[in-house]
Amino acid sequence: MTDLDLDELAEELADFAQPEKKGGRLPREERIIAGFQEIQRFTDTHGRSPQHGEANDIFERLYAERLDRLRASEECRSLLAPLDKQGLLAGAIRGAAAPIESIDDDELLAELEDMAGVSDITELRHVRTAADKRAAEEIANRTPCKDFDKFRPLFEQVKADLQSGLRESRPFQTMAEIKKGELFIVGGQVAYVAEVGEEFRTEYERRDSRLRVIYDNGTESDVLLRSLQRALHRDDAGRRITDPSAGPLFGDVADDEDLESGIIYVLRSKSGHPGIAPHRELIHKIGVTGGKVEARIAHAALDATYLLADVEIVATYKLFNINRTKLENLLHRVFAPARLDLTIEDRFGNPVKPREWYLVPLSAVDAAVEKIRDGSITNFRYDPEKAQLVEHHWAN
Repeated sequence: MTDLDLDELAEELADFAQPEKKGGRLPREERIIAGFQEIQRFTDTHGRSPQHGEANDIFERLYAERLDRLRASEECRSLLAPLDKQGLLAGAIRGAAAPIESIDDDELLAELEDMAGVSDITELRHVRTAADKRAAEEIANRTPCKDFDKFRPLFEQVKADLQSGLRESRPFQTMAEIKKGELFIVGGQVAYVAEVGEEFRTEYERRDSRLRVIYDNGTESDVLLRSLQRALHRDDAGRRITDPSAGPLFGDVADDEDLESGIIYVLRSKSGHPGIAPHRELIHKIGVTGGKVEARIAHAALDATYLLADVEIVATYKLFNINRTKLENLLHRVFAPARLDLTIEDRFGNPVKPREWYLVPLSAVDAAVEKIRDGSITNFRYDPEKAQLVEHHWAN
């Protein structure tokens, strides 16, 4: 392989540059390091270094080509050696890269897909630096999200929703539509589409938009919509995260978790605790059961879940063919802003923080049940200041 000009390599890796300068290095050194770190992240994600070959997608092949060039440069190897914890620079070096000429990234993709008998990207004769840069948008050059604190609660809630079953992750359909406020899993990270720019048409009359995408690791990118679609499609683990839903709360066919009937119950504590007694009329425990409520609360005075005190049943609502777990999770989420923040000691003196108790009027629970029945509950959340349900878009 002919000697590689370091400036030329730095220019090719510029698409991976981080905005800030670190450790007193030259800008071109920072760009080379950033490009190498992208290859390292690929290796961590896939458990192997990027490989050549027409069976692999263009982005892996671009990484493989860049890795060959880094290995071929003595200066690059010297710069990157202290960072090479995966032993990437020790691999075999392929032949020299081909001349680089003008080609659009869509044409490059088409050529790679249609070529016959070509085993690796170095045999192409129509690849240029600009094409590499545009194609690299598929893996989105990310920067730190300066206002990530605004999005952190969303990601925490989404992860909790996935664990509880309120949200689901489903395979991304080929080139499916992407809208503002939607959530995805791409490259092992949760991605939130915070903004969708004005639509425009590409050279090949394809519609596209510039997105602002926030990731749960505190970074963001301004990737193109079509680039995100392609990344999700090519990621075997790529998923769309659904909006909060009670699942099939009601239906004609029951699944394993469904019950023929269920009861939403509202309890009021008879505790004399100074944090409870003064607000007794507003403090309620809300739950769902498939059995008799009376049996469930028979030993309330011995159970910290019931505040170690007897309780009274103030309301019950019978519903048919419901998914009990999903319904209860949904109710607790709706009233989460009014959850009682109280710690008591159990019978053994251990501190316990009971959940499922909320500072809400009974009228608000009535309203929630009505919205469960008409199917609109997922569009509402309890507002403690207004003491009522208000419309709420969960994804924002």
